[in-house]
Amino acid sequence: MSAVLRDPTEDDAPGGSNSVNAEFEIWWTDADGTEQRLQYSPSTPLPSGLTSRWDTYLRGAALPADTVISWHVRANDGAAVSGWSDTATPACEFVIDEVSPQPPVVSSPEFPEDVFYGAEQGTYGTFRFQSSSDDVVEYRYTFLGHPQQSVAATGPDHAAEVRFLATSSTHRVDVAAFDRSGRRSTSTIYDFYPAPPRSPVAEWQLADPVGTRTAAPVTGTAARAGTGVTFGAPAPEGTALTSTVSLDGTGHGFLTPGAPVVDTAETFAVGGWVRPGTTDGTMTVASQDADGAPAFTLGLRAGDDGAQWSFGAGAERVTGGTPEADSWSHVLGTYDAETGLAHLYVNGEETGTPVAIDPAQVSGDFQIGRARGKLGYRDRWQGEIGDLRAYDRVVIPAEITQLARVEVPPATETARWSMETSTDGATPSSVGADQPLSLRDGAHLYQWPSPDDWCDLYPECFPDKDPLRGRADLALDGIDDYAATAQPVVDTARSYTVAALVMLDHVSADDPAMTLFSQGDEDGTAAFQVRYVPATQNWELSVSHAGTPGAEVTTVSAGAAPGGLHRVAVVHDTVNDRVTLYVDAQETGVSVHFRSGWTSTGGLQIGRGPVPGGGWCSYLRGSVDEVRVFEGALPGLKVRDLGLNS
Repeated sequence: MSAVLRDPTEDDAPGGSNSVNAEFEIWWTDADGTEQRLQYSPSTPLPSGLTSRWDTYLRGAALPADTVISWHVRANDGAAVSGWSDTATPACEFVIDEVSPQPPVVSSPEFPEDVFYGAEQGTYGTFRFQSSSDDVVEYRYTFLGHPQQSVAATGPDHAAEVRFLATSSTHRVDVAAFDRSGRRSTSTIYDFYPAPPRSPVAEWQLADPVGTRTAAPVTGTAARAGTGVTFGAPAPEGTALTSTVSLDGTGHGFLTPGAPVVDTAETFAVGGWVRPGTTDGTMTVASQDADGAPAFTLGLRAGDDGAQWSFGAGAERVTGGTPEADSWSHVLGTYDAETGLAHLYVNGEETGTPVAIDPAQVSGDFQIGRARGKLGYRDRWQGEIGDLRAYDRVVIPAEITQLARVEVPPATETARWSMETSTDGATPSSVGADQPLSLRDGAHLYQWPSPDDWCDLYPECFPDKDPLRGRADLALDGIDDYAATAQPVVDTARSYTVAALVMLDHVSADDPAMTLFSQGDEDGTAAFQVRYVPATQNWELSVSHAGTPGAEVTTVSAGAAPGGLHRVAVVHDTVNDRVTLYVDAQETGVSVHFRSGWTSTGGLQIGRGPVPGGGWCSYLRGSVDEVRVFEGALPGLKVRDLGLNS
């Protein structure tokens, strides 16, 4: 017990201190109905305004538990005594509690304890906490992996209920009861095991055969396709999809099952793989009809600051992420009726800020590729859509990650020319398909002479240089020598890696650019070209955006002095839309965004580059060895290792 006591100075004796002492008194009625009283006063007065306390076990008195004990205090300055503190207000009271509350009993109708299985993951359950102690005021609980929370005990049974979203196959909740005095019960541990998430209420792979007019469902109802819909479109690389559907953005570019799919007044989610053909306007991936408006829309919305992915209802929507024309993304919109919030996920990551929406409960048709307006359908999709799914539950985090997962197979070496031997003017590949590298216009393999050709006395008898690797390499004169394959070695529209060892001969700043390798078409358009520019002492990688003369070209460069041995590699990564140039065992390389790859038809050229419109130029003077080709994007660490161990 504590009290702040103040004493006015008017009644102080001359020369006396302005101090005051406390007089405490407590009282209660014992089991026999007799009133008991105790008093206490500290031995030393305290200066006015300080706090006096009575906290030493009430001077050894045995106070009864579970009994209301009243107390008050008054001030005494040695000359006068104040009135008791409860003169104008009720006396203070306390109760001594020596017993902790009973641990709570936990129950849930959706998720019974230790039962395989309860309700599905992605659904909510109610958990009831109830202690048999009648003085419990709150419960503190922790679902494993979540922060501790508290809930007040209410009602005559002093119970509480909480809602919890099941997101995995195993969950545990730890609950303790707290009474009025703050005493804690022992914990109750409750384990429960949700069932696997239930299937979508509707799913269309949209990988139907070319010419099909109806999209077959995985679950749900078949979706009728308008005449602006074309099946057999490309699928996103690294997914299980084999093809997708293309919508032309016209009034005929849509699919619909002709019925509602989700109850928009309850929890639902919609998502799929999409590739917009343009980002200039607002476009709809999926919606469901209401009266002259969509109950919800998922798609992209154009704005002054560019396009963004969007999911919502009416004027309320969550937006985020940056759509890119001709680039695949997995988009998913979810509405949780428990929280009232809409969430948006792009490529497995939540984007934007969740917003509160209130979608109307409607019975209109589900739409793919368009949204209902007052005057008809609008915001039509132009581009591809694949694996569209709709759910009547929350999509849990593990599912969101899996839906957007891109399984990129490891890069596989498909060709390697080690330049060790040649037959009939061609050197064979030691890996993969038998596609030789033809040696043209004087190109030849420089070979290390055998010991029988050496002499012991004259330096001129020894070879004037060492091969780059092994006993031979490709020698090029910089005038017209080159080597080439008859067919393409990589599909330049997909991920690939091409690398080579090179040593340039007697390069000066006045020399023209020299091409190490390139692949393109006969009209002079190079899908990719790697060359050395002596004037700037840079290796340059150029990639064209289309297979037509004059197409846009993206270039990246990496500095390197011309002397010595160089390992140069180009990596095209269509999953991440990057093209990277590596020079001299770098681990990171120099990369740039690039997503406009196209399939070239010409063979791989070693030592020369194309001239726009036809012809060849930029012949390389020097030696080339260990030309290696991979299907897929080789990671930077492995590209670096190519330069260390060939």
